[in-house]
Amino acid sequence: MSRRAIRADHVLGHSDGEHVLIADGEVVVEGRRIVSVGPRGSGPETEDAIELGPALLLPGLIDLDALTDIDHTLLDSWQSPELGLGLQWSRDYAEHRRRAVFDAEERAFIREYGFVQLLLHGVTTAMPIASEVHSDWAETHADAVAMAERAEKLGLRVYLGPSYRSGVNVVDADGSRSLYWNEELGVAGCAGAARFLDWAAARESDLVHGALLPCRIETLSEDLLCRTAELAAASGVPVRLHALQGLLERDLVRAQFGATPLEVLARTGLLGPKLLLPHGIYVDSHPRVDARTDADIARLAESGVTVVHCPLTSARHGAALHGFERYRAAGVGLALGTDSFPPDLVRGIDIGVTIAKVLDHRLDAATYGGYLTAATLGGADALGRPDLGRLAPGATADLVAFRLGDPLDGVIADPVRTLCMNSTARATIFSMIAGRIVVRDGAIAGIDLSAMTRRAQTLFERMRAAYPERDYRGRTIDQLFPPSFRTWA
Repeated sequence: MSRRAIRADHVLGHSDGEHVLIADGEVVVEGRRIVSVGPRGSGPETEDAIELGPALLLPGLIDLDALTDIDHTLLDSWQSPELGLGLQWSRDYAEHRRRAVFDAEERAFIREYGFVQLLLHGVTTAMPIASEVHSDWAETHADAVAMAERAEKLGLRVYLGPSYRSGVNVVDADGSRSLYWNEELGVAGCAGAARFLDWAAARESDLVHGALLPCRIETLSEDLLCRTAELAAASGVPVRLHALQGLLERDLVRAQFGATPLEVLARTGLLGPKLLLPHGIYVDSHPRVDARTDADIARLAESGVTVVHCPLTSARHGAALHGFERYRAAGVGLALGTDSFPPDLVRGIDIGVTIAKVLDHRLDAATYGGYLTAATLGGADALGRPDLGRLAPGATADLVAFRLGDPLDGVIADPVRTLCMNSTARATIFSMIAGRIVVRDGAIAGIDLSAMTRRAQTLFERMRAAYPERDYRGRTIDQLFPPSFRTWA
């Protein structure tokens, strides 16, 4: 088995449990594993070398709320409250007229397009997410199989399963918010998720892993939450459940269960080290929650839960984690997710650090190193994968390099801060997953990104055109999505 050296002006190695910077460094890979990390020439002899030059070579980024969808944040992240209601399902639509906007092949293409975007933004391990707004209920076993097969072909490592739910947020005729329930569909969806776990296990591939991905906590009955906990305990797979995400969620859960979301997670058996929570924002210490204690954060830390922080998408929807260092200091596990387009964790890191400064009125409220650690080691810990998220001998050879030599990025100081402050993940020039080169010179072999984007645009137009039929007031596309400026008459 041949050895290959990957060299860059800056390498983020790993020593004594933390990342360390190495100037003019190299990583030597043999097969699927890293055999050495250190300064140039410090490792064993190799048959081949890849010279990346002015770049930062990192462990592959881990995105645990990874958007694999057509970009809907262009449509749903800027409306007034009244217009925002028009983007939800009306109760009438949920009860009588719901339909899938895309067929199975189109859904598979959309997921593949998302996977390509993730790879081109430096992500090597992903836990996919897509909106159910455009489905007839939620994802299916067949959808998950198609996703897994396309991810494996591209070389992206995924932890996935079909989404499922027993309820959906709806807008009633008077403009109020409530839930429409169909427990039969929820139970069937959970059964499909269980089937997929068996399918993924039989695959015996490190690129495809089963996970339980139920939808938002307020859309699951207590029975379905308990079923999920039992299935997770029996299979040992991670569970990702959106919770502590919004004030409406908190109100709906209290009305349905007579308890807070965190209390519901505990009593259904889900609160534990296998649970991943995007976005984990509305705990009792949050300024917009009445309790104002630190009990929830302490409980998250004690349970071993991982909060999947998605700073960019939270900010776009007017929310923020209060705050990153507070959670970390309390011992809460922190990983990162994108949950919106572009799936750019570098940009998300910069947004997260910047918002932390604003909230705490301190320049040291969060660090780029802390956020990058969450995007690597934090994600690996959440998945129980000590072989991921670090460049160290014996680790799986997941590497990504970001260009630092672009004159538009300016001068280079600390390479991590320069990348996060002056660049984006679009500077990805190289990616290796389990020893296989997936991205080279910023491109994926065999992928016509322009052609994919043209098809994605066509599907986006159809997706946008479907909103009026779901709006409880039946407004037109132009009414729901007015332009930033009036059109020239």
